[in-house]
Parts: sequence; C-alpha cells; structure tokens
Amino acid sequence: MDTMDYGLLSPAWAGTPAAATASDMAFVQAMLDVEAAWVRVQADAGLCTTDDAHAIGNVAQVSRYDLKQLAAKTPDGANALIPLLGMMRARLAEDGAPGTAGTALHRGATSQDIIDSALMLVLSRTLHSTLADLRRTVRGLAELAEGHRGTLCIARSLTQHALPTTFGWKAASWLSAVLSAEKQLAHAESQLSLQWGGAVGTLASLEQFLSDRPELSTSSGALSTKLASSLGLVDPGAPWHTNRVPIVQVGSALAACVAALGSFGADVLTASRPEVGELSEPREAGKGGSSAMPQKQNPVHSVLLRNAALSAPGLITTLFTAAGTAVDERPDGGWHSEWSALRELLRLASGAAHHAATLATGLTVHAPAMEENLKLGGDAIVSERFATVLAPLVTGGKPAIQSLVLRSLTDQVSLRELLRLEISSHDLTDAELSELLDPAGYLGAADRFTTTVLAEYSARKESWQSHN
Repeated sequence: MDTMDYGLLSPAWAGTPAAATASDMAFVQAMLDVEAAWVRVQADAGLCTTDDAHAIGNVAQVSRYDLKQLAAKTPDGANALIPLLGMMRARLAEDGAPGTAGTALHRGATSQDIIDSALMLVLSRTLHSTLADLRRTVRGLAELAEGHRGTLCIARSLTQHALPTTFGWKAASWLSAVLSAEKQLAHAESQLSLQWGGAVGTLASLEQFLSDRPELSTSSGALSTKLASSLGLVDPGAPWHTNRVPIVQVGSALAACVAALGSFGADVLTASRPEVGELSEPREAGKGGSSAMPQKQNPVHSVLLRNAALSAPGLITTLFTAAGTAVDERPDGGWHSEWSALRELLRLASGAAHHAATLATGLTVHAPAMEENLKLGGDAIVSERFATVLAPLVTGGKPAIQSLVLRSLTDQVSLRELLRLEISSHDLTDAELSELLDPAGYLGAADRFTTTVLAEYSARKESWQSHN
C-alpha cells in the first residue's frame, strides 16, 4: 500500500508548493544534503578525499531509498537519521566506494545536528514560495485598499451594525496584519541557522580528530562556518541544541501568518453570505462546487484559510511546551514532538498564503450591496455623532438623544423626524441636519489610516525589490 502523505485530510496545504517542499521525501533529501555537504567541507579542508565526497554525493539521493522501510525502522532509534545512515553505508558498499568514505560520513556529528539542520533547510526551501505568496496577497490587498478608499460600507462590532466606514480601510486593516506577518516571517527566514555540536554540543569527537591531525591547519569553528555557508544557513557561532528558542521563533512567525490570513478569510466568509452579498471569491473552473447542490459556489479559499487558523494554535502550543520542558543535552521526547508540529505549521502557513494570494488578487467587491447594507441601520448608524454634536441642543442632553434613538428603533419611526421635532430649525437647519445624517461625513480618520498603511506597503515593497 502507498503510504505517502498527499494531504487528503489536510486541504489547506494539499496541492500547494508546500506539499512537495515539506514532504517526507523533502525532509529525507534535506538530511542527505546536510550529510553530503559536511563531507564536501571535510574534503575541501583535507580531512577526507574528493573521491569520498563524490561517493557520498552519489548515495545522497532520496530516490535511492525506500522511505516506507526507513519509516518502519525509525522507531528503533526514535529518529529517522539513524536508520538512514545504515542505509547510506549499505549503498556505499554496493557502489564499491572507498572505505574512507564511510569513515568521513557523519564524522563528529550527531543525529540532532543533522535533523535540526535538515529542518532548517526544509523551512528555507518552503518559505521561499510562502513569502512569494504572502507578497502576492499583500499586493492584492493594497490594490483593494487603494481602489475602494471611497466605497462606503457598514462596520460591524460584535456581529452588529456599528458605524459607517470604507471598504478601503477594511482592506487596509487586512493589509496591515498581513504585512506584519510577512515581516516577521521574512526575519525568521533570515535567522535560520545551522545546528552543529556533536554528541552533547561540545564537538569533542571532531576536536579530537583535528588535534590528532595538526597538519590540517583548520578548526572546528571554521568547518562549521563553511558548512553553514554551503547550506545557505546562518552560522550561529555555537550549537543551539539545548536552546529551542530558534524553533519557537520561527514557529511563532508561522502561526502569526496563519492568524493574519485566517482573519482575512473569516471576514470574507461573512461578507460572502448571500444575505450579506458584499464580497465574492473569484470564480475558478473546478473550484467551489458542491457534490450534491449544483447551484452552490462555495468560498473554498476562505474556508481553507479558516481551516488553517483553527488548526495552528495547538501546533504552536506543542512547540512552546517542548521548548519549556526541554532537559539535558537532548530532550527526552520534547525534541521529537517539535518535528511534526513545526512541519505542519509550515505547511499550513504556506498553504494559507497560497490560497490567500488567489483570494486577495481575485476578490470581487459588490459596492451596491455594501450601500444597501449600510442603509439597513437608517439614520441611527451615526447616532454616536448625534450624541456628541446635538446633545447641547436637546433638553436632557445625551440621555435624551439616546432615548430618541431607541424610540426610532423600537417604534420604527424616522430618527430624522424625531430630531426635527426636538430641535428648532433656527438651531439646526434642514441642510445641517442632512449633513449630520450623511454617513460619508462620519468616517473619522479612515482615509488617513488607509494612506498610512499603503505608505507602509510601498516602503516594504521597495525593500523586497532591493533584495532581489
């Protein structure tokens, strides 16, 4: 039976780039890449021959291994690297590689070095597409914010109609959150570092080997630096095997990404309900259909953003729990708990970014529906304004204004008429009253805030371009 994880029960990331870049196959290849890179570094420093490096490079191909068999052997040592090394040595023997190749393989390293560093490689390779999708999302949201600065809509508080706002500011609010998540994730990507410390973080075995070979004129620190560079990782200068903060930092950035996108998706889900009708997802062939109801067009991208947002919190909790209970020089179970939690967080964030990019760049805005929904609250939607501006003109002040608002709502009487009866035209003309009742005149600093967020986006976009 084929036991590969295709994501059939994880639609938030199934079929997205993360399905390949964060798969079991990708992780095994990352472990092989770390082992092969280490032997190349040794060969460059004279610790082994180029033939050794070539031989190990030949066996460092995931296609040469039975991953089902590897998984079955993984519980024997509680990690996949231990049986993988055995398989690599078997392949070296099959290839007729020199005996020195087997000696150079994994020299001075431990399973945690390879697994932690391989996870950093998987993160790096997946975050490349994740950040690209996040930036597509940001661009789409920026276009919505700019294009709808003057589109009036109702703001909702605790599910109820509250005050008038603009859809441009609503889109800018989504943009602000996603921009923050993108910055945090980009920073986390730039900090992905090599873990290299040997059995207990002292590199004792490698140090002993080098001390017995003074003619090599190198140091363990120099070798670690070269290894980090060859893998495209940061050289932290010291092992972080007992310091799990690097894991919770990148995990937090992934969770923040999922949260920001989840909120965007939740708002679209509400606004795309037929009885609200303010937004609709892009229509794409083969997407959003129902198995039983041909007339339905389900908001699948938003649903999957919400799916990711509901799934992520437990995973980040696992990472913090593992980090906070880590003991000794290799935790007894906590370290092992990180792997699947971090990988799934990565897949959820990457998948969510992929769906969000499609949603943000293809979202349809129904301005007439926004206008109609804004009218549902009548004149009462600017009652906060009345309480401030008209209270001095009404006997009883703010409490009296509140009573008029309540009466208009309960008795279905026009608030305009009630105010007209209470306030003389000498104190407030009809034109002045109409101006106070106009929702477009009570938007506060929405446009200025939109400008601020769009300026932040422009500055951020320039930083992307300068790094390309």
